[in-house]
Amino acid sequence: MAGVWFEPAERIAGSLTPPPDKSISHRAALLAAMSDGTVGVRNYLRSADTASTLDAVRALGAQVAEREYGGPGKDLEVTGVGLRGARDARAGIDVGNAGTLLRLLPGWLAGQRKGSWTIDGDEGIRRRPVDRIASPLREMGAAIECRDGRLPPVRVEGRHLRGIRYELPVASAQVKSCLLLAALQAEGETTVLEPLPTRDHTELMLKEAGVPLRIEQAGGTEPRVVVAEEVLRLSLNEVTVPGDFSSAAFLIVAALLVPGSRLILERVGVNPTRTGLLRVLRRMGATADSLDFHRSGVVSGERVADVTVGHAQLDGTAVGAGEVPLVIDELPLLALLGAFAEGNTVVGGAGELRHKESDRIETVTAALRSLGASIEATDDGFVVEGKGHLRGGSMDAAGDHRLAMLGAIAGLVSREGVEVRGFDAAAVSYPSFVSDLEMLTGARAADRG
Repeated sequence: MAGVWFEPAERIAGSLTPPPDKSISHRAALLAAMSDGTVGVRNYLRSADTASTLDAVRALGAQVAEREYGGPGKDLEVTGVGLRGARDARAGIDVGNAGTLLRLLPGWLAGQRKGSWTIDGDEGIRRRPVDRIASPLREMGAAIECRDGRLPPVRVEGRHLRGIRYELPVASAQVKSCLLLAALQAEGETTVLEPLPTRDHTELMLKEAGVPLRIEQAGGTEPRVVVAEEVLRLSLNEVTVPGDFSSAAFLIVAALLVPGSRLILERVGVNPTRTGLLRVLRRMGATADSLDFHRSGVVSGERVADVTVGHAQLDGTAVGAGEVPLVIDELPLLALLGAFAEGNTVVGGAGELRHKESDRIETVTAALRSLGASIEATDDGFVVEGKGHLRGGSMDAAGDHRLAMLGAIAGLVSREGVEVRGFDAAAVSYPSFVSDLEMLTGARAADRG
């Protein structure tokens, strides 16, 4: 398996705009396909995952014109088929490795007036459970089947749906979003109760499309409540996708850990349901001198800002179940931060990591341990003993894009450098990651293929 070697960095310096937000890109293409008329999507992420979403909406009858202009994004013109106009795709829909697409798409298709669809993907997707969407969709009247009752491929047939009241057993933005898409075609109201707030990109975009959602924010021990009802059509205007905070987080962590760094990340999406890492970093000691926002604004309903980052001395911290949904994609980075922080860093309540592209608890702890970190896995998280340094070495990305990028950052902050085997997995969300790192460090990554 080909590997890429990342040398220790002298500093991280410069400015760039991170790639477009992957979560928002998926949703923009789907809702544009569900809309009447043509919708412009600006700065759509150019990656393997989001290409799968464009292939899927084309298979369902939407017309997609792409305008390439270089860099990590592109502009689209999507002519939708309407909320109830998805074309029968008996040949099947291949979602590749896109877990978001796997879990959101059945919500739209389940309420179609006719048609049947089989949704499948790569080897990694076939290990991603879908029973969390299948069970509530069946309560709504959907005809949905999956392998062994919980795994892809997923077969969906269009049926008449009815609204339900459903409390999510585990906080999940993907399950919530699936049910909200189904609610748009269901008779009566659908109420989704989430035990903890999760990313709200779907709600914001549905509001932009004219859907009259009712939202009651969580308070104390009360769940957050989202109520949706049947609508005749979606009328989505032009969508501009902001920079992806989860991608920017890798660069933020690198700049915090490498002495002498000064990094500016421009037009980053800073939706409060995505930036839990910033609150954890404040607690660890990243003050406004080392981590600050400026030039903030709102684009297509999403908050954006420029972020300035510099080196900081950090202390260990504890992250529990109440914070996990707002920092779920960045928890592997917290493991790396913990290796450099003073004291222990403890993450718990993160069992959802075992159902990502890989079992991220096992893969992250094994990878960092192989690089010299003192880290142990628990049932729902990990414990890291801060030593203030990382030796380096070799690790396997295990087909997981975030683990591949974690290994690259580990190389930059290590003493000896890191070889990441299977680094090509990073293309799922950040195809230009290596070239961006080379620009910010002034050093070239070496291909050991």
